Amino acid sequence: MKRTDTSTWPCTIARASVIFGDAWNLLILREAFYGNRRFDQLQEALGIGRNILTDRLITLVDEGLLERAPYQQHPPRYEYLLTVKGQDAFPVLLAMATWGRAHTLGPDEDPLIFEHATCGHDFDATIACSHCGELVRPEDTGFRRGPGYPDYDPAETTVRTTEKVAHIDATSTPIALKRQ
Repeated sequence: MKRTDTSTWPCTIARASVIFGDAWNLLILREAFYGNRRFDQLQEALGIGRNILTDRLITLVDEGLLERAPYQQHPPRYEYLLTVKGQDAFPVLLAMATWGRAHTLGPDEDPLIFEHATCGHDFDATIACSHCGELVRPEDTGFRRGPGYPDYDPAETTVRTTEKVAHIDATSTPIALKRQ
């Protein structure tokens, strides 16, 4: 089945899904953060076919998340280094790990625990307002059309709020805070 190309849709989530909607892309990026940057390291860590790995590495390089850099001349060998754009994917992977821990694992099944090197405590990803620092929940979030939206009207100031999910109320605790 052919996938719909969402790379030009007026939606940041649709556009990001071009990269993050492919499991291999996410796992290759994860491995790059773990320090596995060479083709053979990636193939061994992931158990992925050479043809699939080659295809995904080309995509991640073309999209600017990885940079191909030589590490050996004879025979020529390359490693794949995270670019700034690739490093910016770190919060996405942390959010996915936090969600996965809360919703796909049983008690004592956590295969990897993140520790904050500065304070030495275990942590989960959280979403905070970049202005005030307060934790953001769906019921606290609004949105309005931006300049990339079709038929954008800069005079429009209407802020829409996200729909409340029936079983979530204003006193619910984000999953990342339940662990502490």
